Amino acid sequence: MDKVTVLFTPENIAIQVAPGTSLLQAANLAGINLVSSCGGDGTCGRCLVKVQDGHVRVSESGNLSARAKQAGLVLACQAFADSNVVVNIPSMSRLAEHQVLLDENQLMEEDIETEEGFSFLPLCRTIELTLSPPNLAENVADWERLQIALRSAMNCSDIRISLPVLSRLPEVLRADDWRVTVIVTQINDCAEVVDIAAGHVQKNLKNYGLAIDIGTTTVAVSLIDLVSGLPVGNKGTYNRQASFGDDVISRIIHASEGKNGLAELQSAIVNTINDLVTELLELSHIETNEVRIVTVAGNTAMTHLFLGLSPKYIRLEPYIPLAAATPAVKACELGLKINPAAYVVCFPSVASYVGGDIVSGLLVANLAKEERITLFIDIGTNGEMVLGNRDWLVTAACSAGPAFEGGGITHGMRAMKGAIDNIAIDPATFDVEVTTIGRCRAQGICGSGLINCLATLRAVGIIDRAGKLQTDLPTPRLRQGDDGWEFVLVYGKDTAHGRDIVITENDLKNLLRAKAAVYAGIRSMLHAVQLTEDMIDCVLIAGGFGNYLNIRDAVTIGLLPDLPAERYKFIGNSSLKGARIALISQEAWQEAQILGSKMTYLELSAGNEFMDEFMSALFLPHTDMTRFPSVTNLK
Repeated sequence: MDKVTVLFTPENIAIQVAPGTSLLQAANLAGINLVSSCGGDGTCGRCLVKVQDGHVRVSESGNLSARAKQAGLVLACQAFADSNVVVNIPSMSRLAEHQVLLDENQLMEEDIETEEGFSFLPLCRTIELTLSPPNLAENVADWERLQIALRSAMNCSDIRISLPVLSRLPEVLRADDWRVTVIVTQINDCAEVVDIAAGHVQKNLKNYGLAIDIGTTTVAVSLIDLVSGLPVGNKGTYNRQASFGDDVISRIIHASEGKNGLAELQSAIVNTINDLVTELLELSHIETNEVRIVTVAGNTAMTHLFLGLSPKYIRLEPYIPLAAATPAVKACELGLKINPAAYVVCFPSVASYVGGDIVSGLLVANLAKEERITLFIDIGTNGEMVLGNRDWLVTAACSAGPAFEGGGITHGMRAMKGAIDNIAIDPATFDVEVTTIGRCRAQGICGSGLINCLATLRAVGIIDRAGKLQTDLPTPRLRQGDDGWEFVLVYGKDTAHGRDIVITENDLKNLLRAKAAVYAGIRSMLHAVQLTEDMIDCVLIAGGFGNYLNIRDAVTIGLLPDLPAERYKFIGNSSLKGARIALISQEAWQEAQILGSKMTYLELSAGNEFMDEFMSALFLPHTDMTRFPSVTNLK
């Protein structure tokens, strides 16, 4: 079958595809990642491109605004190349570098012992041994002799060795009078010798590991020296799976129903990780074969997609994952560009929507050792939360939707350069001042900016408690748009793309639903254990979005409980930090396995409790103002 050529500008990247291929698919094949919140269904209206030359067949089913049509734009997912075309991709349609929270604090042996309480003993470690040489009277075979020495040094009975390493063993043992240095990976009660060298050369034998946080939106990687326990470097970027949908459900549907969907999603995340790892290794002058172990923390769906496991039944009642605790696999099975024999281990999940990233976070938070009643919460496309102390732990997840990640919002975007993160409005003139990430011209508004926007609009009386715009106010910023009433945050003359940035009533409804879902989840958990909000001693907020959240704004709109500010604490990217701790502490890894099985999962879709709380929370801050005594200006 003849192919057609699609040329993308301004990169001038050309790719040949079969006739009828969507421009979105062609862009993905060309390695150009477009914003596509809906995964290519045409409903989000985000993957806007302009056909500069040639002709495309355009479906009429996509959600394309009148303004976009007038500008000559089409949706890449609804435009199909039947002949050679030249396509321009505007900056607003691109997935660019994100503001990724890496948690740069260094982890040292003494930090782990005093701060997290875990001893330094890496999952893959270097051991120097001196073996007794054989003789005619004592003639134990070489491998059995090494096993005996390792069992004594490691307190582990199940010790294995790969065939390539075994074949080198006789010569290495005898090269330096039976003095050897071995690198051994130990996961739970099973160990494997992955390398061996003659002599006591621990300082010269390089041994590194990777800790990886796979988020729905971003991916972060930390490279660790397993001899010292110190980080060598950190890198982060967006998760390329976003091309197939912003949220977990869109990706599960694509993996389950799309042709080669599962393989596409696995390839996207593996390629994301490989690029980060390659950059880290090049900067550090480290060889790929010197990376011998990987720990991975991600939500349940991300873990399934990373391992190439079907996530189909995660989204279907009764919401059962394929596996909660997955087996260790070799890097070569996944296509990771490190030592092919390196083991890759994933944190266990608790349920379909409470995953290994939360288990990893609890490891950092030491929640299972706390006497105080603590609420741990990670807000993203899902609001995942854990409530309890050392005696009990209850966990739940609510679907907040993609609003806090910028999805489903007219000019929403992720936390990247040009995203509005703070808004100030003059209550007399309604003039607006904004700040952006990177302090450059605005391109859109990110999650933390949206929460601030909602609080600010209500504070100055532009919206009422139901989130409706007050259309009788004397300002031209309030106007009728394509989708109803809207308020102009930044006029086109001051934006990066020359178009007005607005917040619409539909956007406000999406934000109210998202904040209501999170608060309703917290209330439902409290009700299940017969506690009230004031009995929460500490609230730990994890994740990239949470780190940039203004607590006062979050309380003002009713996203979080109205508690004293000192009870709130940001703990950063706890998922990545937990993965690093487990990488360098056998004790921590074993604790993570226990944590995964210790939590009681509360399914919020069962019964009416969650829905009743959700409906009550669809106001600013709530229908019951007595729950928010400090919010006096929203009555």
